[in-house]
Amino acid sequence: MQKWTGGCLCGAVRYEATPEHPEAWYCHCRMCQRSTGSVVATDVIVRKSEFRLTRGEPRFYASSSFAERGFCQNCGSPLLFRPLEDDWLGIQTGTLDDPAVAPPQGHYGIESRIPWHVIDESLPQLRCDDDEWFRERSRGD
Repeated sequence: MQKWTGGCLCGAVRYEATPEHPEAWYCHCRMCQRSTGSVVATDVIVRKSEFRLTRGEPRFYASSSFAERGFCQNCGSPLLFRPLEDDWLGIQTGTLDDPAVAPPQGHYGIESRIPWHVIDESLPQLRCDDDEWFRERSRGD
């Protein structure tokens, strides 16, 4: 089984993941843009049971009614997207020691995509409101 390691910029938070079936996505939604300070986020999705912290603890904040985001409280590096009621989480791909191990398989949140940022148009593209998981959880937000 593969073992991935990673952490924040300053090294205060470190983790390892042993994903059986990782799934990586570009996310163009406004929430990801704002939380990363970039025009696109890249996350690798793993089961919560396949992830463990090896040093430090990220600080979490509720970014919506259904998920929270983890970041290093020392350097501010965004690290995780963690749904509250599901068994998976998203690791910010750029925090992996070897980000090349997790090439994105598609684009998510394309309704907020920045027109001048063009990356691999051949990949599947999904709007947030096309996603059953997102629609179920965002009712009333």
